[in-house]
Amino acid sequence: MEIKFENVSFEYNKINYIKKEVLNNINLKFKKGQINAIIGSPSSGKTTLLELIDALISPTDGKIKIDNLIINKNKKNLNINDLRFNIGFVFQFPEEQFFNTSVKKELEVEMILNDYKLDDINKRVSDALKMVNLDDSYLNKNPFDLSSSEKRKLALAQSLILNPKVLILDEPTIGLDYKEKKDFVKLLRLLKKRYNKTIIISTKDIDLLHSFVDYIFILDNKKIVAEGTKYEIFKDEKLLSQYEINQPKVIEFATKVLNKKNIKIGYRDDINDLIKDIYRYVK
Repeated sequence: MEIKFENVSFEYNKINYIKKEVLNNINLKFKKGQINAIIGSPSSGKTTLLELIDALISPTDGKIKIDNLIINKNKKNLNINDLRFNIGFVFQFPEEQFFNTSVKKELEVEMILNDYKLDDINKRVSDALKMVNLDDSYLNKNPFDLSSSEKRKLALAQSLILNPKVLILDEPTIGLDYKEKKDFVKLLRLLKKRYNKTIIISTKDIDLLHSFVDYIFILDNKKIVAEGTKYEIFKDEKLLSQYEINQPKVIEFATKVLNKKNIKIGYRDDINDLIKDIYRYVK
């Protein structure tokens, strides 16, 4: 699914009717089958932008087009069920999307509401757990008793259970170790390549993001201030410095090798691949 923001603004009504504008006149397009990233400072409005896509909140002005669905100020003619069926959302704090006393109930509730058959439900629950490297031994566990990384994996499985066309991820790798992050990247690549999903992610983990993202938007001071492929954005040291965004270590390392050893290496997504290339060159 393609997602398009047209002149979208959003403001919160604060205490005593004082308004706080978070987004101002946002225009952007998330292309179908692409992994997109929103990066920026912690208070730039990234989570707000993601929540607008899932109609958790409504634009103050403008509209969001998701194929034939339109989200606007009044949500007029918006079929929320269609939206929820096509969009999976992983919250920054996964506990916020848990409401049941077992992993099984948490995963099957949406399928029950959508009249899936029991056999299909059981298979989908098991398959969803396997995709995030959990198994059926978790079915009767209480979601709130899981570890931080297990909660995050369950939230991802929950978001994938209906096979949505769009997957939204808000800081999805907090609490994951190195191996779990590698598995997460592998899963996202699979979802993009095999299932052609549109993926939108917000994360402060720039080095991880660099390894799999296709297209990047920088959000600052309520507006989209830059956009481009990861190659265009992450190689622009001046741009990143302006918005206090760290350059990925793999690019920093390649630049140092060029400056100190005069070894020019092509663009690499992963620092391990870069080190291998340097070793081959020296050898």
